[in-house]
Amino acid sequence: MTFDTVVMVDWSGGNDTGAAPTKDAIWAAVARDGQTAEPMYFRNRMVFEEWIDNLLKVEAQDSRRTLVGFDFAFAYPIGFAEHLTGSDDPLAVWDWFEERVKDTPDANNRCDIANDLNAQFGETGPFWGLPNDADYPHLTAKKSDRTQQPFPEFRRVEQQARGTFSAWQLFYNGAVGSQIIMGLPVLSRLRKSHAVSVWPFQKLDNPIVFAEIWPSLFADDIAATTPENGIKDAHQMSYLARKFSQMPAAELATLMDMPPDSEGWILGVPPVAKPLANDCFALPAGTHWTPVDETLDLLNSRLASVTEVETITIADAVGRILTRDVTARRSNPPAANAAVDGYGFDRGALGPDTVTLALVDGRSAAGVPYDDAVPAGSAIRILTGAKLPDGVDTVVLQEDVTLTADSVSFSTGLKPGANARRAGEDVAEGDVILPKGRKLTAADIALLSITGVSEVQVHRRLRVAILSTGDELVEAGTTPKDGQINDANRPMLRAVLNAWGYDVVDLGRQPDDADALERAFDQGAEQADAILTSGGASAGDEDHVSALLTQKAAMTTWRIAVKPGRPLALAMWNETPVVGLPGNPVAALVCTLIFAKPSLAKLAGGAWAMPQGFDVPAAFSKSKKAGRREYLRARIRNGQVEVFGSEGSGRVFGLSWAEGLVELGDHAHSVAAGDLVRYIPYESFGL
Repeated sequence: MTFDTVVMVDWSGGNDTGAAPTKDAIWAAVARDGQTAEPMYFRNRMVFEEWIDNLLKVEAQDSRRTLVGFDFAFAYPIGFAEHLTGSDDPLAVWDWFEERVKDTPDANNRCDIANDLNAQFGETGPFWGLPNDADYPHLTAKKSDRTQQPFPEFRRVEQQARGTFSAWQLFYNGAVGSQIIMGLPVLSRLRKSHAVSVWPFQKLDNPIVFAEIWPSLFADDIAATTPENGIKDAHQMSYLARKFSQMPAAELATLMDMPPDSEGWILGVPPVAKPLANDCFALPAGTHWTPVDETLDLLNSRLASVTEVETITIADAVGRILTRDVTARRSNPPAANAAVDGYGFDRGALGPDTVTLALVDGRSAAGVPYDDAVPAGSAIRILTGAKLPDGVDTVVLQEDVTLTADSVSFSTGLKPGANARRAGEDVAEGDVILPKGRKLTAADIALLSITGVSEVQVHRRLRVAILSTGDELVEAGTTPKDGQINDANRPMLRAVLNAWGYDVVDLGRQPDDADALERAFDQGAEQADAILTSGGASAGDEDHVSALLTQKAAMTTWRIAVKPGRPLALAMWNETPVVGLPGNPVAALVCTLIFAKPSLAKLAGGAWAMPQGFDVPAAFSKSKKAGRREYLRARIRNGQVEVFGSEGSGRVFGLSWAEGLVELGDHAHSVAAGDLVRYIPYESFGL
C-alpha cells in the first residue's frame, strides 16, 4: 500500500485562536515522496477546511493517492451510533453532527449538543466537562459515575493504546471530546465533496483515505527531535507526515489490514481481531448429536484471532505466530561463493585439455574477499564460503590439482559453475520466506537470521486460564480424605498448554459453589483470552459450571458423537470463550487434543490445522457400532499399533502408557489384527 501524498492534521476544538501561531491550534504538515514541507498554521476551522478542500482537489487532479490523518476519534464507543442514528454505521454519526453543529470563528454549539444528548438519558449521560461559569442542566463539570452510563468509557483501541483520553470529556486537561464534535462535521463535508475512503470503516478503493492518528504513540521520537523553542504540535505533524510517507508499503499495509470496525482505530496501533460474537457457539436448530467433522467445521468457521500484534526480536520469536508475510532483506548467498576449498578461475577462458594456470598473489577467504579481478588464464586460491572474485565462475577441488609455487594444473573436465554457489540461489532479496500465520521454529530463526531479518511482527502469546471444579478434588501431594481424589486434569492441562507455547493463568481448584465459580470466571475473563474448565459441565445436581454458564453466559452443550467425550460445554463469559471439558481425565485430554488444540491455535492467530495421522497395521482386534467416532489410547511396537487394554475414561495409567491415539471412524467398523488403522502420535498434537 503506497501513498503519493501524506497529510497530517493536529486538530483543535476551540474557537479562533488569532493570527499568531500558537500551540493548541490547527497545524498541518504535507509530505510528498518522503519529503516534508514546513508545517502550516490555521487560525480556525473555516480557514483549514477551505485549504484542505483545495489541496484534495489538486491531489486528485494530479492523480496522487493521498492519506490524510486527523488526531481525533472518528467514532464513539460501541452502542452510541445505534442509539443516536438507529444504525451502527459511524458515518451516520458524522452526518448527524454535520446537520446540527453550528460553528463560527467566535462561537459554536458543542456544549448545547452534548447537553441535549445527555438529557436523553435522564439524570446522567456520557458527556462531561464544562467551560468556566457555564450552566447546562444535563452537563456536569466532573466525570459522572461510569457505572450508570449506557456506553463504555473507552473504545477498544483506546484500551489498547494506554494513555488516551475519553471521547466523552469536553473540557480540562487532555480533553478530546470537543475536538470530535467539531471535527466530524468537517470530515463529513469533505467526504461528500471528494472520493474518500474512511479507514477502517470502508474498503480503501478511493484515491483519498482518511485515517485517525494519535501523535502520543510516537511521543519519545517526537520529543527527541523537536527543535528547542519549537511548537510541539507543529513538529509532531511534520514527524508523522514524514514517517508514514517513508514507511515501507508492506508495513503500512499490515497496519491498515483489518476488518471494518464500527468503533474506529488509530493508525499505528497494531490491529487486533474483533471480539468473538456472544452467539458464536450457537448450534443449528434441531441439532442433537454432532459428528466430529461437523463440530470441527463449526468451530473453524466461528473462531478468529483474539490476540494483539507486537514486534519482537527473532531471539524471542520461537513458537510465535507471524501476523504478516516476511520477506528476505538479503539474498542467501549474498554473493557467488565457493562450495569447496580449491582454486577459482574463469571456465570459459579454458580449452578442453589439461591446463596450467598462473596463480595470482593472494587468496579469497570467507569474510576476507579478494578485491581485485582475476585475469583470464589465471587462478586464485579460494576457501569454502569465500566470495568469488571478478573473473571467477568455477572452482576446482584442491585434491584434484597439481600445485607449484606459482601455478596450478588440473584436467578441465569441470562444467562451468562447478563447486560454486550462485548469488541468491537459496533465497533472493525480496522473496517471501515465511508466510503469515506460520508458527516459528528454530529452523525459521536460522532462515530469518541469514536473510537479514532481525525483528518480526507476531501475535501476542495466547493466554489460557485453567480451572478444575469439584468438592472432591485436592491438590497433588495432599492426602485425600474419604471421597476425595487428587486433581489430575489441571496439572495435565497446564502441561499441554505449556507445550503449545501458551501462557497459562491458573484459576486453581474451585468448590461446587456458584459464587466462587463466578468470581473465578470473572478473573479468567479479565486475565486470559480463553478459559478451559474440567468437570461440572453436565446436567447433574452438582454440575454448577453448567448451571452458571447456562444462567449467565448462554452456554451451549455440544453433544458430540465421540468416545470418549460426548458433552462439550461452550460459552462466552464477558466476551471470553469458555470450553467446559469432561471431568474424566481420558475424555478431558482427548477433547483437548481433538477440539481445543485447533480452536486455540485459531484464537492465537494461527492456522486451523488437523494432526497428521499414519496408516499402521493393527496388533489388536475390535468391533464398533456406527454413530460415534472413537479414540483409543495406543502405541507402536514392532511396526504394529497396539491399544490399551481398557477403554475406561478414568484409567489415567493408559494415558501415560500410550504414545498416541488410534482413530476409528463414525461408521461401523471391525478391526482384525493386521488391518490398517489410523494412528495419530502425540507428537502430531504438538506434545
